[in-house]
Amino acid sequence: MKVRTLILGAGAAGLMCAAHAGPDTLVVDHARAPGEKIRISGGGRCNFTNLYTEPDRFLGENPHFHKSALARYTQWDFIDLVDRHSIAWHEKTLGQLFCDGKATQIVAMLLAEAEKAGARLWLGAEIGAVGHADGRFTCRITREGKPVDVVADNLVLATGGKSIPKMGASGLAYDLARQFGLSLTQTRPALVPFTFDAGRFAELSGTAVQARVGNDRHSFDEAMLFTHRGLSGPAVLQISSYWREGEDVVVDLLPGADAAQDLRAARQKVGRRAVTTALAQHLPARLVSHIAGQIDLTGNLADLSDARIDTIAESLHRWHLRPTGTEGYRTAEVTLGGIDTNGLDSRTMMAHHLRGLYAIGEAVDVTGWLGGYNFQWAWSSGVAAGRAIAGA
Repeated sequence: MKVRTLILGAGAAGLMCAAHAGPDTLVVDHARAPGEKIRISGGGRCNFTNLYTEPDRFLGENPHFHKSALARYTQWDFIDLVDRHSIAWHEKTLGQLFCDGKATQIVAMLLAEAEKAGARLWLGAEIGAVGHADGRFTCRITREGKPVDVVADNLVLATGGKSIPKMGASGLAYDLARQFGLSLTQTRPALVPFTFDAGRFAELSGTAVQARVGNDRHSFDEAMLFTHRGLSGPAVLQISSYWREGEDVVVDLLPGADAAQDLRAARQKVGRRAVTTALAQHLPARLVSHIAGQIDLTGNLADLSDARIDTIAESLHRWHLRPTGTEGYRTAEVTLGGIDTNGLDSRTMMAHHLRGLYAIGEAVDVTGWLGGYNFQWAWSSGVAAGRAIAGA
């Protein structure tokens, strides 16, 4: 069977590419339903883009690679597409856009766009040996128990990264990239909760607080959640992309406040109030009790010397914590690293050394912040490859 374009992966990037790649396009996926990561994202409402999409919200060894695709297909372009399909949406926080209804509306929209472009979709298909000869790509695909040899002028790697293996995620895109001579950067789980020694925060499990969580490279002011395993919540997921094993993260439990100044003022006004009571006005009581097990919070405010106030304030603003690790790919929202962008054309997503080979989406070494940025990269990179293929 011959096709012009074969897209491996019916996720966000693959479907978006199919909608722009022109006729005679075949999209293949092992899953029984397309866009499974879209379906489960955003609590089932899909955080499909972010109003504040800018290049500095993306990580990768080449900090400039993603600029071209993002500039040529922006968040406003995708919002326009959503509006044209009459999908109602709302802004939640920090520019994050969600469907008012179900995430499956986004999947249905992408399928409609791909179908309109003439693309075919094979689901529940097993991808076998992939090769290249005489300027064309070959792929053995087993569909409904029958093997089919597909020959294509263009091959698009859109099978994603390693995150959420229970949904079938694998390193297939990396294996094929390596097979065809593309290099890889180191991969690791990203946007993922931290783990700590067993029981470290058991007494705080379920407690949430607004915090600034950071390290020497970056910091984020968002919610932090204590769990049985360790730390989660948006601020933690965000900084996990910038964290490496053996490093501390520094937590400011009162971002934007001056704890020392506030404690001194309270000492003057309500000196007979217990220190823990005063702090519980600003932090969850369970968290205050936990902190009291590590620093001296005994006595009343009037008992505090300036030096002791400074010590307490330092502990609240610069709480050093060292995770033992992360929850790994099992719960990671994305994979950091991937196909080295030095081997790809930033305008077309095609391999420099092999005409017709493209890589898009999460499989590529471009990783966005939490909040719709990774979907926007999927849309932008998918459109870049699709338009390049259609215009070739």
